Amino acid sequence: MSAQQIQPCMPRVVIIGAGMAGILTAIKLHEAGYEDYVIYEKSDRLGGTWRDNTYPGIACDVPAHLYTYSFEPNPDWSQTFAPGPEIAAYFERVARKYDVVERIRFNEGVPSCEFRDGRWQIRTSTGREDVADVVVAATGVLHHPHTADIPGLETFAGASFHSARWDHRVPLEGKRVGVIGTGSTAIQITSALSRKVSRLDLYQRTAQWVMPIENLPYSEAERLAFRTDPKKLQALRVSVNEAFCRFSNAVIDASSPEMKEIEDACLANLESNVLDPVLREKLRPDYRAGCKRLIFSSDFYTAVQAPSVDVVTEGIECVEPEGIRTKDGKLHELDVLVIATGFKADSFIRPTHVLGRGGVNLDDVWADSPVAYLSISIPEFPNFFLLNGPNGPVGNFSLIQIAESQVGYILKLLSEIKAGHCREISPKPEETARFEAERIVAAKKSIWATGCRSWYLDKNGVPASWPWSRDRFFEVMAVPQLEAYDLTG
Repeated sequence: MSAQQIQPCMPRVVIIGAGMAGILTAIKLHEAGYEDYVIYEKSDRLGGTWRDNTYPGIACDVPAHLYTYSFEPNPDWSQTFAPGPEIAAYFERVARKYDVVERIRFNEGVPSCEFRDGRWQIRTSTGREDVADVVVAATGVLHHPHTADIPGLETFAGASFHSARWDHRVPLEGKRVGVIGTGSTAIQITSALSRKVSRLDLYQRTAQWVMPIENLPYSEAERLAFRTDPKKLQALRVSVNEAFCRFSNAVIDASSPEMKEIEDACLANLESNVLDPVLREKLRPDYRAGCKRLIFSSDFYTAVQAPSVDVVTEGIECVEPEGIRTKDGKLHELDVLVIATGFKADSFIRPTHVLGRGGVNLDDVWADSPVAYLSISIPEFPNFFLLNGPNGPVGNFSLIQIAESQVGYILKLLSEIKAGHCREISPKPEETARFEAERIVAAKKSIWATGCRSWYLDKNGVPASWPWSRDRFFEVMAVPQLEAYDLTG
């Protein structure tokens, strides 16, 4: 069919996931005049990360006024880095305000998507069959919990759960609690529980660099000023954005002066605030700051020095009914065991079974490592778009800023379908390969490639993040280069 024969149409869009990015997509589709869309959500509530993670001390490590939709500022954040419940309430409120909730089909995951006869055939977990012209995978990055393979874990006699599946029915006061892991989640839990439990053992395989922050509360007077004078709120957002920009541009160049400043700040934080020399050495990483995702905390070093806290660096031999036995033979008796070992960061939309043009299987395409052109789309998967997908700037700046730019980019691509210029859009294989080759070369200059193990790396040891500046990302997202795509009828 020639371009002249294609009639303009309003495509039907299926959005997978009702977290931050799914809510955003629905709002922007409606704003652009699209009305035939639905969100499938595997859970009974919206919110994504902020629905699933409710552990003590949960907060965002991006300043609150930057972790906010640009079109929906929130003058009432209580502090610089918002606690999880406030963020969850914010997304609930926005979804209601923009009538997104009525578009969500809750308790319906999407185990299967197949591109057949020019459209996406969708099967949900309830057995529903749906058809879409376009699929937007807003499934998030950190949502499939990863549990370390520890012998005997299932034999523990006390309460045990992953940090993303926190069991609030379990009492903690006066209990002996073990936390396995030292990422952001484990550090926040330690800070929250250090003075509330009788003993907290933090099982550390790898020490973490901690960036000092001031998590200052906003006074009622400040919040009132934000509510009554939007210019003050916008000025704060601009100021925070500029400060955060400095960090995001530092990590892409391991030799930059900005990266050196960050490392100096982390080192000074450790040296100045951990008084016990033995503990200080336990907490001293053997890799460069920023190689792993930095920990942003104002109180971890204080919490970890509480008399009730012990940092255990001996390797874990096994879990027994009574607790954890370390490789030195010692049994650490516990009442509660928290698994804070992170997420499967390379899953993205998987385990959904996705078949593209001609039956090509996404699992096969991503067998070596997840790849997507500009982190959004994949050759031979027409009209299939990912938000915060593979190789995006997930470790660089606010995921909301990223998603807003990506949704804008996707809408520009959809306008080609809407106008009747094509029916199917997918990136050319050679353009995707070129982008990925350039990305890998650039990533080798980043701080993530300086010699540590982290979830930023793919299984080949290559950093799997956007390795260029924020400005370059936003410039690329501003206008799609249609010559990089196959546009077919």
